[in-house]
Amino acid sequence: MAGCLGNKLWGGIFGGSTDPVMEKLNTSINYDQRLSEVDIQESMAYAKALERTGILPKCEMEKILGGLAKISEEWSKGVFVVKPTDEDIHTANERRLKQLTGDIAGKLHTGRSRNDQVVTDLKMFMRNSISVISSHLQQLIKTLVERAATEIEIILPGYTHLQRAQPIRWSQFLLSHTLPLTHNSEHLGEVKNEHLAFGKNINIGIEKLDFASISLNSMDAVSERDFVVEFLSVASLMMIHLSKMAEDLIIYCTSEFGFITFSDTYCTGASLMPQKKNPDSMELIRSKAGRVFGRLSALLMVLKGLPSTYNKDLQTEGRTIFHGSYTFHTASPEPFSPTPPG
Repeated sequence: MAGCLGNKLWGGIFGGSTDPVMEKLNTSINYDQRLSEVDIQESMAYAKALERTGILPKCEMEKILGGLAKISEEWSKGVFVVKPTDEDIHTANERRLKQLTGDIAGKLHTGRSRNDQVVTDLKMFMRNSISVISSHLQQLIKTLVERAATEIEIILPGYTHLQRAQPIRWSQFLLSHTLPLTHNSEHLGEVKNEHLAFGKNINIGIEKLDFASISLNSMDAVSERDFVVEFLSVASLMMIHLSKMAEDLIIYCTSEFGFITFSDTYCTGASLMPQKKNPDSMELIRSKAGRVFGRLSALLMVLKGLPSTYNKDLQTEGRTIFHGSYTFHTASPEPFSPTPPG
């Protein structure tokens, strides 16, 4: 069934209905609902800003804040009902807010467009995601350093061209992977502290959303996606380093090398050959690198041909962020132990 244009935020001059194929093409709620909580946080800050400027009476602000809190609870409990007419997370939350508070919900949209909401929500989501990724990365670095310290006496062959070269310490091998990951951690901090420091062009109480300052130009504010490119660039480098480490460990666990043994927890077997112990965890890490590289390439291809300000093409950048960030959102304990030769 086609969507009624009268119910759309943008449906003012439109008549009739939207073609069902267009409805499906235009919607992003299936993936941008991940922004539900940051969208609510932004809306709460905006409601308070509208009250401070006198646009929204205090009683109406409190009613809106209560409705938004209720919506947040519904999302957290998994009981929020997404309707077929919900194009994206912004319209879904606003539609539900109107159900809870009536017509005063429309006042929340005063002076605000979804273009503003999209970029602000994405920046808030990315800040949170980088914090999670950084925490996992720091744990991995800490584990590698601790293993290097306790296993410093283990000696194994070093390799160049996959040919045996000088003898090395196992600790030196571990630390050789620690340093690139440390650089990645530093670069993630730079993306968070520099590229995600600016809020949108309208002052909605940036201190309540932890932005250091507001964007200096409204046209740039809704179209600039350098922060996404910067994140995916760092993420791609990180995946190169993780993939390289995974490859080394895959080689080292083979019977031909026999330097390490993987925990059963992180391996699978073969249905035909029960003697096999496959390092699937490392192979999957290696394979996921391509997903992140692809997201960066796809976004660059979108951005290179866009005119100024917001264009619908930018709807796709949310998907690149979600896929890029969730690749790293699984922490894991120690998957292997060294098996010194001889």
